[in-house]
Amino acid sequence: MPQLTTALTDALSLDIPIVQAPVGSATCPALAATVADAGALGMLAVTWRDAEATRKVITETKQRTEGVFGVNIVADSDAKNVPTETHVEVCLDEGIDIFSFSFGEAAPYTEQIHSRDGIVLQSVASAKEAKDAVDADVDILVAQGWEAGGHVQSEVATLPLVPRIVDAVPDTPVIAAGGIADGRGIAAVLTLGAAGAWLGTRFLATEEAYVHRLYRQRVIDAEETDTVYSTLFNEGWPDVPHRVIENGTVKEWRAAEHPSMERPGEGDIVAKTDDGTPVRRYEDSLAVPDMSGDVEELPLYAGQSAGLTREVEPADELVMTLTKETFEALEQANR
Repeated sequence: MPQLTTALTDALSLDIPIVQAPVGSATCPALAATVADAGALGMLAVTWRDAEATRKVITETKQRTEGVFGVNIVADSDAKNVPTETHVEVCLDEGIDIFSFSFGEAAPYTEQIHSRDGIVLQSVASAKEAKDAVDADVDILVAQGWEAGGHVQSEVATLPLVPRIVDAVPDTPVIAAGGIADGRGIAAVLTLGAAGAWLGTRFLATEEAYVHRLYRQRVIDAEETDTVYSTLFNEGWPDVPHRVIENGTVKEWRAAEHPSMERPGEGDIVAKTDDGTPVRRYEDSLAVPDMSGDVEELPLYAGQSAGLTREVEPADELVMTLTKETFEALEQANR
């Protein structure tokens, strides 16, 4: 595979400046390891895993790959039951040296991670946040635009956000996130000054992603206009904006004129996990393969780039395709 060198590939020893976003429960050892083997950065989301489960997925990923992978931790205490410091300790003990923080500051943990030769990433939503993060010794920034799927930090689109942050912290590598699903998007953010691209929605449509088949199909079928930005699915992580594909739950809520209380079907159990745990309609629960019931009524997290996501393929083949497309787009731009 050809290499594309940037400040990000140099910093993380990658072949290509592509990051598989830590898309919550959809991340798993198979996905992260396959991406890592392809020369990109694989990521594991560990926020909603306890210490034992975190150790297990890290160990399994290590067994699957000698490539580069890291972990993402949501720093917002409302998002989980396990303290951030516990996750940091567990991951350091397991040899993780790439840490990504979102929805909160990495500052309390940078010294600890750096003391173990680790690298710290933080998601930011503005030039000011970028400067503050760099002042706190964050090594690499993730500039997440409003187009992104899942939980969204920014109110600014990717196109204006990335150059603002690149200009604000010119000596720090910036990864662009939000609305990127092919090589043209990767080439575009590279020309804006980003050192890499962070793709989530596109990796949901891989064979390795741990998502329910109906959820994956909805991502593939979605148009760029089919996503909704709201705080609707707030049970378990309240008041955090997110982007989902419109489904029956969203349509009924809109028809009821967007109530914040006594929403249509409030409290309904629409699905169950494999152990029989009920999943309620407005719960922040990603549809994974072992769920049964009306899983399409759950939050179908996806970004506006779903309109560019049209087929399921192995994650390593996707990385190869993205790399080829990026080179082609850059060559076309230079003509």
